[in-house]
Amino acid sequence: MSVLGLRLPQVLLATAALSIAALGPSPARADRYSDAVAHAGRPAGDLRRDQIDHPAEVLRLSGIRPPMVVADFLAADGYYSELLSYLVGPKGHVYLINNEAYDKWSENQWQGRIERLPNVGHETVPVEHLGLPARSLDAILLIKVYHDLYWHPDEGPWPKDIDPDAVLTEIARVVKPGGILLLVDHSAKPGTGSADAGTLHRIDEQFARSDFEKHGFELVSTSDVLRRPDDPRELITYKGEMVGKTDRFVMVFRRR
Repeated sequence: MSVLGLRLPQVLLATAALSIAALGPSPARADRYSDAVAHAGRPAGDLRRDQIDHPAEVLRLSGIRPPMVVADFLAADGYYSELLSYLVGPKGHVYLINNEAYDKWSENQWQGRIERLPNVGHETVPVEHLGLPARSLDAILLIKVYHDLYWHPDEGPWPKDIDPDAVLTEIARVVKPGGILLLVDHSAKPGTGSADAGTLHRIDEQFARSDFEKHGFELVSTSDVLRRPDDPRELITYKGEMVGKTDRFVMVFRRR
């Protein structure tokens, strides 16, 4: 049987195609990561930050899910800690980890946040001694803080004698074999190593990769979701014209 020269199966396929076209493009499939970002009650400041940080896309790379135990390292006010809270669920746990300097810089805004999040606990500890059991974490996040390990200021609350090797050794101690480390940081120019960590608060991507690989982590994926090719990588990241406009690398490591 045919209609206008088309056999019946062809007519059915053509009709289905027209119906799909009339509906327009299919919406992106919701998942736990987009659900976490859409969770009711998140602060207005977090919602504004979402437009810059694209947290669903970043966290999706980590595979974090219920009922994992995870840490947000130098979490400041806990923007990512709240999202992790929703991802790991009531049977999971999130450590919101700061040192004294990050507590001060965040003006302890984590306090009001964790009152709403019963599966999040705050810890104020030296970054070289996290106080967690060995191999206790399924995942850890370092979001725009790794470069600070190489910052040695002359004044201010940031410790002047941090040993990056000791910090990464400690992080490796508390992450389970097979556990995930999600790293995001501001890109420095290639070949600069850690030289811009204190002046521009940036760090070289390949230097970062090598640093974590030396401490027992294997790179498993990267993402360009936070790339900004228009960033000259010459200006300071946390104030002035580059705020929210920096080129950032995203890496996912697995603990060997």
